[in-house]
Amino acid sequence: MPLSDVAIRKAKPDAKPVKLADGAGVYLLLNPTGSKLWRWKYRIAGKEKLLALGAYPEVSLVDARDACTDARRLLAKGIDPSAARKEAKQARAEAAAVAADTFEAVAREWMERQDVAEVTANKTRWLMESFLFPEIGSRPIAEISPRELLVALRKIEESGKLETARRAKIKAGQVFRYAVLEGKAETDPTATLRGALKAPRNRHHAAITDPARMGELLRAIEGFSGQPATHAALRLAPLVFVRPGELRQAEWAEIDLEGGMWRIPAERMKMKAAHLVPLSTQAVAILRDLHAFTGYVRYVFPSLRTASRPMSENTVNAALRRLGYSGDEMTGHGFRSMAATRLNEMGWNPDAIERQLAHAESNKVREAYTHAAQYLEERTRMMQAWADYLDNLRAGGQVLAFKSKAG
Repeated sequence: MPLSDVAIRKAKPDAKPVKLADGAGVYLLLNPTGSKLWRWKYRIAGKEKLLALGAYPEVSLVDARDACTDARRLLAKGIDPSAARKEAKQARAEAAAVAADTFEAVAREWMERQDVAEVTANKTRWLMESFLFPEIGSRPIAEISPRELLVALRKIEESGKLETARRAKIKAGQVFRYAVLEGKAETDPTATLRGALKAPRNRHHAAITDPARMGELLRAIEGFSGQPATHAALRLAPLVFVRPGELRQAEWAEIDLEGGMWRIPAERMKMKAAHLVPLSTQAVAILRDLHAFTGYVRYVFPSLRTASRPMSENTVNAALRRLGYSGDEMTGHGFRSMAATRLNEMGWNPDAIERQLAHAESNKVREAYTHAAQYLEERTRMMQAWADYLDNLRAGGQVLAFKSKAG
């Protein structure tokens, strides 16, 4: 006899499990604990199997019969209902995983795994949070198409930020490639976007190269009234003309005041090759004075917030703004252009100048620069002569050209 709701409600548990049959292989398993579970017994490929249909009363008698009917339809087509259920469960789990692996979630996971300088990490985070997350952050990373990414990038481009759009594409590509390696996506859509964005115009760092204006700048720097470390960085920048990041991250352990030499390790150089900076007597004097303020910590120019970090990348530029020089007139990077322009005009060996600037245009050129001491004697003379020349400009004296005395 088929079961009825009344019979099910009245059924009492026994010391052992009891099966209450409903017909066609469907039965209610009544456990000693009082739980009532629907089961359907069937055969496929000569093997007897059991399919769970749910628990009573959450699954009513009618619901259990309907579920059994659906399972029989699959069986009639040669499909194992148990296997079909497992596949459906797996598909739902995969869909949930895809939904959880949004571009933002994967990007943040990727950023956490990057072993980069704090400044670089902050720039990447700003780029993601300002431009990419608002557009595609909530989208499952595996579902983002090249067209969808291009739309997001072109919004940045249309705002006039061509370089930002280019960098956003690069960072997005790094995230997608990470997702592919981690099994969270199948492809990197940036691979098909080559040439899709406008190429940003080459940006030149503003620099003062006119001798008279250089003298004005040097006098303004001399009168700077800010923090001692910032003042020292401003005074040292034109004398050593290294990249701003190399200057602000300088460590006392790298500097030999007695020998007048600054040895920058390869890992801190843009071209990943060790670099020597001969220190003029003027540069040594600035560093000796600064040593009284920061010589007890790691960095020559420590952050104002914590001595365990170098000064902010914006400190020198901010100081130049305080002195009245806009970003279109002079930047921290501009001291390199200033030195390169004037030294070449004055007849110094271009190869020595390029070596002192730590430039490398290709792998072939870089190979020629692997020895940090190349042209060192000539560079040492040049750096001292350059410092003397700047002293003359700052003093408002006659603007004299000077030239290398080769030999």
